[in-house]
Amino acid sequence: HYKQLLSSALSYDPVERDCHIRNTVSRCFRFVMFSHRWGEGEPCLHDIRGRAIYDMPQSGGIKKLQKFCLTALRQGYHWAWSDTCCIDKTSSAELQEAIGSMFGWYRRSHLTIVYLADVPESGSLDSSQWFGRGWTLQELLAPDNILFYTRNWSLYKNIDSSNQKANDAILNELTRVTGIPSRFLASFTPGVDDARWRLQWASSRRTTRPEDIAYSLFGIFNLHLPVLYGESVEFALGRLLGEVISQSGDISILDW
Repeated sequence: HYKQLLSSALSYDPVERDCHIRNTVSRCFRFVMFSHRWGEGEPCLHDIRGRAIYDMPQSGGIKKLQKFCLTALRQGYHWAWSDTCCIDKTSSAELQEAIGSMFGWYRRSHLTIVYLADVPESGSLDSSQWFGRGWTLQELLAPDNILFYTRNWSLYKNIDSSNQKANDAILNELTRVTGIPSRFLASFTPGVDDARWRLQWASSRRTTRPEDIAYSLFGIFNLHLPVLYGESVEFALGRLLGEVISQSGDISILDW
């Protein structure tokens, strides 16, 4: 890539050359994010560090990770990120930073691949538990471009597109399944506006750790609060609501 960049840059004048280099480097480092429901045997960072994942046994989470990476590669990307193995969860500092940065990472991704392990090729979105999980709300709203894949890693409805959220049929189905108006699905801005709606979107979702239901909303509200695992879900939500009210002045959200 470096030799190609150097060769092509010499054909531009100095002003255009800088723009060409920036655009080329940006394209080279575009990355794909992975969104999925965790299952048995998900690999962590220490499981894959220093190893080629394609040489590892095809079982459980490893097979899913391999499929994700291959799918990203086939879409033309060289960089891919999965929450199972790209965070050192033994480090509380790194985990806190990751949780605080997660919305931004999905927002800056060039593509987010959503794997629906419980949706057969002829199935529909409303049959997937992915839409009932707390963390996947921001993983749906943050990315500009999303592709949904079914159980056998085929594109949902076989709709070949660079962004299925731009497809009217899928957008309408997403609105029906989530209750989120299509304008928010197509273009979402984090912040405390429409706070009551945002809380309602999350109200029926569940997380493995109760306090995560609050932490999973930090990015959606564009809040930077400490992650305090071990606190009660009431305290976690109380901190979240207190900060939203402080920034918005809207006390009606207490009745969400």
